[in-house]
Amino acid sequence: MTKTMQAVEITAPGGPDVLQVTERPVPEPGPAEVVIRVAWAGVNRPDALQRAGSYAPPPTASDLPGLEASGEIVAIGANVSTWAVGDTVCALLPGGGYADYVATPAAHCLPVPAGMGMKEAACLPETYFTVWSNVFQRGGLQAGERFLLHGGSSGIGTTAIQLAHHFGARVFATAGSPEKCKTCTDLGAERAINYREEDFVEVLRAEGGADLILDMVGGDYIVRNLRTLADDGRLVQIAFLQGPKAAVNFAPLMSRRLTFTGSTLRPQSDLAKARIAESLREHVWPLLDAGRIGPVMDSEFPLAEAAQAHARMEAGDHIGKIVLRVGG
Repeated sequence: MTKTMQAVEITAPGGPDVLQVTERPVPEPGPAEVVIRVAWAGVNRPDALQRAGSYAPPPTASDLPGLEASGEIVAIGANVSTWAVGDTVCALLPGGGYADYVATPAAHCLPVPAGMGMKEAACLPETYFTVWSNVFQRGGLQAGERFLLHGGSSGIGTTAIQLAHHFGARVFATAGSPEKCKTCTDLGAERAINYREEDFVEVLRAEGGADLILDMVGGDYIVRNLRTLADDGRLVQIAFLQGPKAAVNFAPLMSRRLTFTGSTLRPQSDLAKARIAESLREHVWPLLDAGRIGPVMDSEFPLAEAAQAHARMEAGDHIGKIVLRVGG
């Protein structure tokens, strides 16, 4: 390994143009960490929020954006016994993925699924950790339940549709165009709702209401989601693209026994993330190995064009995952 590397840093809070190529020292692994030579890095909404100055990294994390990557392990910490130099992995990162090398806890790495390329593997960690922990662990989705997710054509959405369909739920998804709606139904959604033309509240209430909703929109969707839930339904919030505030009558939470919860992944402890990784390896990675599910790919950009990747994501026209080619 060299002592320095190319990376993309956030020069100041702002739009995509504040992402600039820089040179940084190659990170050293902590006792429980590995260093990965990055092949591909996933681009995610939290990266853009961090770039805009509204999602600060944890105090011990790299200030560089990038929460998932694939690549080859080139160094291991003194306490790491589960991986070896030369292993290829995909990994959930505390930050720092927009770079030639990145350090991350060894327990947050997972093997590249059988038959899958490194580009596709880079798309797995952030979305699969998020969906598995929120839909199945926190949300408790069961076979036969009616599941509504917003943003069905996003990276999170395309992952959630496939997993929920595989595990026997009835899947409903919202999206903003006929093409995006078709993507949702092709992946296993029973019904795709074009939110520009239909009211998802009416559609789901006609079906008996949603047992579980996964929402990243917030704003006025909060009230509408609560109206959409069936009795004993659960609403899991993972982002607030339209804002975190709404005037809400919470009386139905008691009278209809509703649950309103949520989480963000990045601030959780290393142990919590390691436990999610263990669960994914047991329940989901065999499906990826068998090719029964997989990431939906939108586009790729070289690392130096991270600003263009962010611009595409924020334009809202993409379907599935956007990735950066680092050393792939």
